[in-house]
Amino acid sequence: MSLRINDIAPNFTAKTTLGTIDFHQWIGDSWAILFSHPKDFTPVCTTELGYMAGLEKEFAQRNCKVIGLSIDPIDNHEQWAKDIEETQGHAVKFPIIGDTDLAVAKLYNMLPADESGTSEGRTAATNATVRSVFIIGPDKKIKLMMTYPMTTGRNFNEILRVLDSMQLTAQYKVATPVNWKKGEDVIIVPSVSNEEAEKLFPQGFKTIKPYLRTTKQPG
Repeated sequence: MSLRINDIAPNFTAKTTLGTIDFHQWIGDSWAILFSHPKDFTPVCTTELGYMAGLEKEFAQRNCKVIGLSIDPIDNHEQWAKDIEETQGHAVKFPIIGDTDLAVAKLYNMLPADESGTSEGRTAATNATVRSVFIIGPDKKIKLMMTYPMTTGRNFNEILRVLDSMQLTAQYKVATPVNWKKGEDVIIVPSVSNEEAEKLFPQGFKTIKPYLRTTKQPG
């Protein structure tokens, strides 16, 4: 099954390091980040999970829950978490799904739907495509999808930046320009007339082109 932005994120029930969850119920009224790993005890993923553990409070401040996934059993995850804390300096407190039957990976199109077998005997190379990040809104719709190669560590500061942008643009009739960071000027969306813009953005705005108008970040 192919997935696109604004599709409803497929729901599932799965075992995690913090117990069994129903994914949609677990999200509740929050935003959520699901990020996947091909296998436990892999070097790049070890650094990623540790860094994400250090950022978890930043995401929590934005009403965003974090959940990991790896194609290995829960027992392995718990042992791996000890290595992560030892080497990266942060304890992993968010849940990690044990996707031993490949069900969630296939549901989210990270592995072919007809992929056979279980996690047993599989290597990181055979799970190489299980390297995705999904941001899901409180409406349970997919807001972002990114997939990385195994050799390139993910930039979770960028994912935090994108979350800031999406939460801002969900609340106001604006978009964020290239390389935007929180607090910088934003773009007024073209569907807003100048007359409406004057009411929505009393601080004023700058017209660079009729379709390109900037204003101070609202809120």
